[in-house]
Amino acid sequence: MSKKLLQFLSSLKLTVVLLALAIAVVFFGTLGQTSDGLYVAQERYFRSWFTYWTPHGSSFPWVPLPGGYLVGTLLLLNLIVAHITRFKWGWDKSGIFMTHAGIILLLVGQLLTDMMARESVMSFREGDSRNYSESSMDFEFALLTDAGSNTLDQVVAFPGSMVKPGAELAHELLPFRLRVREAWENAEIRARAPMMDSNRPPAATQGVGARAVIEPRPAMRTMDDRNVPAAVVEILEGANSLGTWAASGGLRPQAFQSGGKEWRLEYRPVREYKPFALTLLKTTHEVYPGTDIPRNFQSRVRIQNPDAREDREVDIYMNNPLRYGGYTFFQYQMGREQLNQGGRGTSALQVVQNPSWLAPYLGCVVVGLGLLVQFGIHLGKFLTRRPAPRPVAA
Repeated sequence: MSKKLLQFLSSLKLTVVLLALAIAVVFFGTLGQTSDGLYVAQERYFRSWFTYWTPHGSSFPWVPLPGGYLVGTLLLLNLIVAHITRFKWGWDKSGIFMTHAGIILLLVGQLLTDMMARESVMSFREGDSRNYSESSMDFEFALLTDAGSNTLDQVVAFPGSMVKPGAELAHELLPFRLRVREAWENAEIRARAPMMDSNRPPAATQGVGARAVIEPRPAMRTMDDRNVPAAVVEILEGANSLGTWAASGGLRPQAFQSGGKEWRLEYRPVREYKPFALTLLKTTHEVYPGTDIPRNFQSRVRIQNPDAREDREVDIYMNNPLRYGGYTFFQYQMGREQLNQGGRGTSALQVVQNPSWLAPYLGCVVVGLGLLVQFGIHLGKFLTRRPAPRPVAA
C-alpha cells in the first residue's frame, strides 16, 4: 500500500490533474467575485480545503471544487515525493534540483503568507498619535473601563462572529453579561423621525438607541464598500436588567454604570496594538497640474518607542514604505478635502505584517539561478561534444 501511495503521489498524471484543477479553481473563483466580492471569494475558493461554485442568484451548489489549500498542498507533496522516489542526485541535474527547490519555496511561502500575513489600516489627523491599527473587514464588540492610569483602559473584546441573536457574552473581568437580542451584518442607525417612525419602536431602551431606529442593509461585497454591523444587546447584572443598548460600527462609545465603575461599549473594527506609537506631523498631497491625478502622497510621522529609546521622524510616501518593528507601513489614502478647507490633514496608512515576505523573492532567485545553472551545464556538454573541425586541403 505504501508503495502504491508513493507511486500515486509522485505520478506525472497527478501533476497534470492538479494543474487542471488549479485552473478550474481560478476560473470559478473569478466568476464568484461578481457576486461575493474579492475578499469573500478569496476566503471561499483560495483559502479553503473544499468549496463549491454557485451561480449568482441560486442557492443550490452546482460545481464541487477543491480549495486552493488542498490543490497547493497536493502539488507540494507531488513535487517532494517525486524527488525522493524518481530523481537521483547528480551534478548534471543540480540546476533542476535548484529550480524545484525554488518552486517548493514559493509554494510554502504562499501558504505561510495566507496563514500569517495580517493587513490593517492606521488612520489619523495631523497631530494625532496612534499605537494601534484597525481591520478594514472584521469588527469586535468591546467593553472598556478606566484601568487606574492616565493613558490605559481595561478592554474586553468579543469577536464579531460571536455577536449573534440569542448569544450570551460573558467574561471573568466583567461584572455583567451581555445577551444579544438582534444582530445585522450591515445596517444603518438613524435618528427617529416624528411622523415616519411614530408606529415603530426605538431600537433600544437606553443610550443612543432610545432615540434611533436601525435600518438593515444588504451585505456589501465590493472592494470599495464596507459593511457596518449593528446589534442590540441587553446588559444583565445577575437577574437584573440594565436595559437594551444599540451598538454599531458608526456610533461612538456609550457609557453605563456597573459594579461601581463606568463602562463604555462600542462595536468597532478589530484593533491590533503595537509596542510603539506613530504621530502624524504633516501631510503632503500633490497632483499633476491641471489634473486630479496624484503626484505625491506623503506623510511625515514621528516614531516613539520607549522600550528601544527611539524617537525619530520619517517620511512615508508612494513606493517608499516604512519598515519598522516587523510591520510595513504603506501610504494608502489621504484626506484632500480637509487640506483645501484649511483644516487638519488626514492620512491612512496600510499596515502589513508578513513574516514570510522574503520567501517569494528568495524563491524567484533560486528558480532563476537553477535555470541558469542547468542551461550552463547543457551548454558546456554541447560545446565539449562538438566534433573537431576537419583540416582543409591546400
